Amino acid sequence: MDELNRRSRAAGSHGRTTARGTSASGRQAAPGGRTRGSGSAGRGSGGSSRSGPRSGRSSAVYNSYDRKAPVSHGRGGKHRRRQGPNYLWIAVAGVALIVAIAIGAFALKGRSGSDAEPSTETTPPETELQKEVKVGNVTITGLSREAAREKILESYPWDMAVTWNGETIQIPNLMGAKVDQLLQEIYQGEPKESYVLDTSGLEEQIAAEVSAVAAKWDKPAKNASISSFDKETGKFVFTGEEAGQSVNQEALTSAIMAALSLKDFDAKIEAQVTSVTPEITEETAKEKYKIISEYTTKTTNNSKRNTNVRLACEAIDGLVLAPGESFSFNERVGERTTARGYQSAAAYSNGEVVQETGGGVCQVSTTLYNAVVRGGLKTTVRRSHTFEPSYVTPGMDATVSWGGPDYAFENNSNTGIGIRASYKDLTCTVSIYAIPILEEGVKYDLKSTKIKNVDPPAPTYVEDQSVQPGQEVVESKGSTGSQWEVRLVVTKNGEKVSDDVDHTSSYKGHAPVVKRNTSGVWVPLPGQTNPDGTPVLPVETNPDGTPALPSASAPSESSGTTSAPEAGIPAGPGDGGQISGPGSNLPGPGTTDSIEPAGPGTDSGNVLPPGPGTTNNDSVPAGPGSQGPAGPGV
Repeated sequence: MDELNRRSRAAGSHGRTTARGTSASGRQAAPGGRTRGSGSAGRGSGGSSRSGPRSGRSSAVYNSYDRKAPVSHGRGGKHRRRQGPNYLWIAVAGVALIVAIAIGAFALKGRSGSDAEPSTETTPPETELQKEVKVGNVTITGLSREAAREKILESYPWDMAVTWNGETIQIPNLMGAKVDQLLQEIYQGEPKESYVLDTSGLEEQIAAEVSAVAAKWDKPAKNASISSFDKETGKFVFTGEEAGQSVNQEALTSAIMAALSLKDFDAKIEAQVTSVTPEITEETAKEKYKIISEYTTKTTNNSKRNTNVRLACEAIDGLVLAPGESFSFNERVGERTTARGYQSAAAYSNGEVVQETGGGVCQVSTTLYNAVVRGGLKTTVRRSHTFEPSYVTPGMDATVSWGGPDYAFENNSNTGIGIRASYKDLTCTVSIYAIPILEEGVKYDLKSTKIKNVDPPAPTYVEDQSVQPGQEVVESKGSTGSQWEVRLVVTKNGEKVSDDVDHTSSYKGHAPVVKRNTSGVWVPLPGQTNPDGTPVLPVETNPDGTPALPSASAPSESSGTTSAPEAGIPAGPGDGGQISGPGSNLPGPGTTDSIEPAGPGTDSGNVLPPGPGTTNNDSVPAGPGSQGPAGPGV
């Protein structure tokens, strides 16, 4: 044991000597070659044999990293072995870290894949507030966010309401959103110790609530106006004015904002409601009401059609429309039926001439349309006819049909308006009775101008064996279509203010009608000549009016006729009309009808005149498909 201690002390002494010697050697290498460095080196027995400027530093570095080199620990001579880093454990830890990173990356990639299952993680519940925090005089320390909200709202109860004339309207809690905003700041950041419940910034919410109150209690003043029509006196009946009322929204807004600033959340605010005086009294209305517009069209001499025009006029005569109310011709006039007295008159249905119950009422809707425009009222639904009308300038018409086109307009004035309509002496008149809608001196008018013609449709061919095979006979030349531009002309005191396009209208032309015979069999009519130029002879008939049967006997010289007429020879005049001329069931040449062009669908009251060469009462040429002249003897 003593030997072991001795060796230890010797080793310590050797370590100190080595250290000192190294230090001395280092100092000796300093500039100037001071002897102190040399002497110091000499004192150390067994000193380092290394010399030079870095010998001391090199020895120190060596002692720091070499596990076998003794390390000096002060002058006491005690020493221990200093151990360096464990590279094995460092390597193992590095590998483990790399593996962990790889596993984490793989797991992340798996979660982001298209077939990854949704995460089952849930947001942890919001923890209670640990810091001492107060909102106003309410302490929310230790409460969750939801619990804090409930406590604050309980501490500031809401029961604000607006009252007037015994009625009460509750104002919804306007502070709920403000509390939520405040708690958002507290629970998602570093909270302060105290907060003030802010009541500002609620202008939009307050305005919305005030508007709701006004909507319930406001009542517009009612001007004196016509309200009905007395058929016995033929005059409109007036109704007196009524005062209105209005909530003072500005004052109510200020009152609510003041209550909020005081945190008087259960305030009962009295609304200020003022009376509104009507602009027009009954006396004034009687002075101002007058006929503001009127329009007239001429009808035909067709009694059935004129009956329909008269009934439609009676249906709308005396009608009163309140401000903002709409008018529909079909709704007001209703279905045109025989039970209601409407007659069957010629009209168009899909471009074809038909007999329709109520034919002709389009003239009433057209006349009304022109009166409405000139009165300054707002037309909302209007449609032109398919073919040009004859009783008004094309483009200024308004076709109607039950279940089809309609005409509608709106009373855009602030008082009631009345409609007067009548038929008399082949004249249809509609007028608007109201307080003037247009500014004084201002007038509205329609100006329609044709802008182009449209080629007629392809010819319509009609088979007729009275036409020589291979020949064609034009029965009707047809007519071209047209397109019209309609402008709303506005004048003031006789001077034009504007002349804007209101709409354009297009009308179809009538197809030419051509007769031809493709059967190869010619059946001439009486009065026609045979191919050799001889007149066609009449055919004998039996007493019952049927053609006489052929006979083998020779021709009778006394009668001048054959007992066996040639096949295909028609009966002559007065023979019972077994075979008559084209259109034999129609009026004869030179007659007239009340037919005018009509509109799309089943148009009421616009029909074409009879056969070629004839005219309407207004001298408009007859259209295709019209009824032609009857044959002789019909």
